[in-house]
Formats: sequence, C-alpha cells, structure tokens
Amino acid sequence: MTGARAPSTPPELPGYTVQRLVGLGGFADVFLYRQHLPARDVAVKVLLAPTLDDELRARFVTEANLMAQLSHHPAIVTVHHAGFAQDGRPFLVMEYCSQPSLAERYRTERLSVAECLRIGVRLASAVQTAHDAGILHRDIKPANVLTTDFGWPALTDFGIAATAGQGGGAAVGMSIPWAPPELVGARPSGDERSDVYSLAATIYSLLAGRSPFEVPGAANTAPELVARIERMSLPAVGRPDMPAALTAVLERAMDKEPARRYESAVAVARALQAVEQALGLPLTALDVFGHELGASPVDVARPTDPHPASDDEDATRLRPILELDPSGAAARHEQTRQREIREIAPIGAPLRGDRSEPSRSGSPQSGSPLSGSAQQGPAQPTTGPGTGRQERAGRSPRRVLVGALVALVLVLTAAVAAVVHRATGGPQASPTQFVPAPATVDGVVPSPTGLVGTRQADGSVVFTWVDPDPQTEDGYLWGVLSLTEDAQLALVESTQVTVPAAEATGQTCIEVYLRRADGRYSATPAKGCVP
Repeated sequence: MTGARAPSTPPELPGYTVQRLVGLGGFADVFLYRQHLPARDVAVKVLLAPTLDDELRARFVTEANLMAQLSHHPAIVTVHHAGFAQDGRPFLVMEYCSQPSLAERYRTERLSVAECLRIGVRLASAVQTAHDAGILHRDIKPANVLTTDFGWPALTDFGIAATAGQGGGAAVGMSIPWAPPELVGARPSGDERSDVYSLAATIYSLLAGRSPFEVPGAANTAPELVARIERMSLPAVGRPDMPAALTAVLERAMDKEPARRYESAVAVARALQAVEQALGLPLTALDVFGHELGASPVDVARPTDPHPASDDEDATRLRPILELDPSGAAARHEQTRQREIREIAPIGAPLRGDRSEPSRSGSPQSGSPLSGSAQQGPAQPTTGPGTGRQERAGRSPRRVLVGALVALVLVLTAAVAAVVHRATGGPQASPTQFVPAPATVDGVVPSPTGLVGTRQADGSVVFTWVDPDPQTEDGYLWGVLSLTEDAQLALVESTQVTVPAAEATGQTCIEVYLRRADGRYSATPAKGCVP
C-alpha cells in the first residue's frame, strides 16, 4: 500500500541542511532541516511529485497563502517560506513543533480536564481567526494539531481549506471520525458550524481517548462511523471527572442540526471559559482580534444563580451557566421541541436521526421509539431578557390545557408504539446504540464489483468499478488505503477515480463503498491494488 512506501529523498535547499525524516503523508513528506541564517530548526513539507497537475499546484499555492495569512496566530503553525526545489518539488518551510501532536497524545495518555479546556479555548481562538479571514479549515482533527516547544497547540494542514461560503461539492475531502453529518451525507456541504463540530469532536477525543463515535471492540469501518454520526446520540465520554457542564458544551457544539450548534468558534471558546470559571480554574486567554475579554471579571452566572441570563443576550458576552446545564444536555427551546414532536417518524419508517438522550434522572428512556428530546418536558421557565413572553405563556390556562392534551397524546402514542415494537421484535434506541434505517426488500446495499486499476504513463492510477444494482442518485465513497494516517475519503458520483502520481508511488490500493440516496452504505468496501 502507499502507506508502506519508502520516504522520498529530501531535496537540496540553499541555506538549509537536512537532518532527518519527521513524517510521511499521502501527498507529502516532512523533514527536519537546519536553517543556516537565522540558525534554527525548521520543518519542511515537501510534495512528492516533481511534476504537478494544475489541481495539485493550486492546492499547494492555496495552502501556502492561507497559512501565511494566519501565521501570526499563536495557535496556528507559522510558515516561514515557500518555494520550488531545483528538482521541481514544491516545499513549505514551517515552524518546527518538537512535541507530540494531539493524535499521538490522546491515544497514549490521559489528559486532564483542565488541559483539555485550555487546549480547546486556544484551538477555538485559532479557528475563529481563520473564519474571520474568510477561511474554513474543513479537516480539524487531532492529527492536524501539533504541539509547540512551549506546549501550545498549533493548528496546521489547511490543504483542503476553502473560502467561507464556497464549501461543499461532490468530492469533498474528509476525515470521517471527526466530520459532521452534513459532510458525510449524499450532498456534502458545510460552513463555519461544520468547523465548530470538528473542533468539539477533537476536544471530545482528548477527553475520551477515542474519536466520538468509535465503539471499542466493535467494527469501526467507514459505513459504521457514518451511520453513527448521522443517527446516534453523542456517547458519554466515560470518565468520572467529566463535568456535566462540559458534556453540555460538547453536545451542543456537535448537534446533528447545524442551526442548533454554537454559531461560531468564539462562542465555543466562551462556553469553555465558562466551564473553567465554574470549576474554579484560571481562564485561558481568548486570542482573537476584536473578541478579546476585557479587564472586568467574566460575566457568567454562578451554578447556584437562580436567574441566569437568556440566550438572547449580546453574542459578545460569555454564555450564562444555563447554557451549561449541570444535569445534562440543555433543554431545547419550546419551538424546537414542538418541531421534533412533529418530526417523529411512524413505526418502521427510516429514522431522521436518533436523538434519544438520558432522562433528567440520568437513566435512559425506557425503550420508546420516540426521540428522547420529544419525551422530555418543557424547559423550566427562567428570568432575564427575552423570557417574559414564555412565562406569561406558561401561565395561560389555554396553553396549560393544550399542553396537557399534547402530553396525553404522547403518552398514549408511546404506550401503543412500545407494545407494537415489542411485538415485532424491532430494535430499541438508547443513548449508546443507534437504530439503523430498515433495509429495503432487496436486502443490504451491495458492494461495488469489478474494481480494477490501470497505471497511466504519467504515473497516476485510474480505478474503475461496477455498480451491481444501479439506482437513482447512487454515490460512491472512496479513499486511498494507507498504513500511516486516517483515510481521506471523498464522495463521487461516477464509477471512475484517478489517484494522482504524487500519491500513487509504489503499490497503490483503494477502497470503495456504494452509497444509496437514502444514506445507506454497502456493509463492506470493494478493495483493489495496482503494483
């Protein structure tokens, strides 16, 4: 496979002396060089191919320019120089981060809650800085966060970044374990809130020691992960020192509906700061131009404050502690709750998404096919700006009568549904188990067949395959198999893809899944290799 290839030969760069290999990637190798003047160690990212097609050249230029724009930020890797070696290979000269990346750390050590909060605020500041410059990262994950000599996280690899408002498309690169539902769907699209999701998923990994929807001891292939991302409630982190307020922050930032997430990365940073303050920890500085905290104390309600501020307050203030409900996920607004009630699918229909949540007492809902959020009672009324209408509505006799009738209908529906569900032997939703959409009459989605590859004169490899049961709007999720890094998968509509020469060095292998328009995937991928 390409992941087992030998490293490329480091190029001769005037003013630099090569020291050693730092890492291998799909499109580039990274070497440690010693810069002569000024004297310092630097990391040099060298693209593999001496000749580039227009797409790869544009990707390199884009990454160099984007990282240069953002290099002033303390939590973004600094780019010192970019150019082309004498043999034609493009290279980036970057700050050398000698400490282990977050991808190395979260699998091997238990990070404290305080450190995860500190890293989260700093990363959120970096992401907000990119967004303020009109740049979406689109691939935030632990492997793309290095660690400087002074222990700061440093976001890197803007190679698939996009200008805000121009994301999406039929072939969007992604790292599935940290990708939001809108990027793993049939029509990938995303905005700043997609980066918010991936940012929170990265923080989750630091806390849990695993990616958010990875199930220890179970199959964690692309189809399983995609299905869980789309339908499964966010699993508990599973550590006794996990604050309930931090759980609430992650659940909101990783909501399956982008509109219900935090509206920006800086809002995530402030929510994390609120958790720090609630825990009595020092506040981590918010390094975002135009969003800095003032010298006055942080304006956030204490956990015992019976009158926290409402969601309608100015966006530049810290979120009140009500947003960080210590008993679990924050209650949805009444309007959202009513919409979810209307969206309850009939028994046997494909689920829109498993939204089951733990009850207020901490125990799972008792096997009802209804979504957990629909079964919960309305949020407790609060005081503060924007809440007066809700309180008056709560005291209206007509509203009380309507609410009682709705509750009665829901109870009766739940009882009947539970009886029917037990009678049919169907699966039941729980906070740690997603319910897959029922298979169609013809059974599971088949895997592609006839996967073959042909190496071209320019060194690239063209792979083709056959859809054994073509249906309207079929798509194909494919990626190059690698032994050294997370697979970068893309969703395409044709049955042919090309692995560029830069990535097709040595034996080149890919895997391909068939994806139906309703979101179901083939259980296993087709795999093929070319020597």
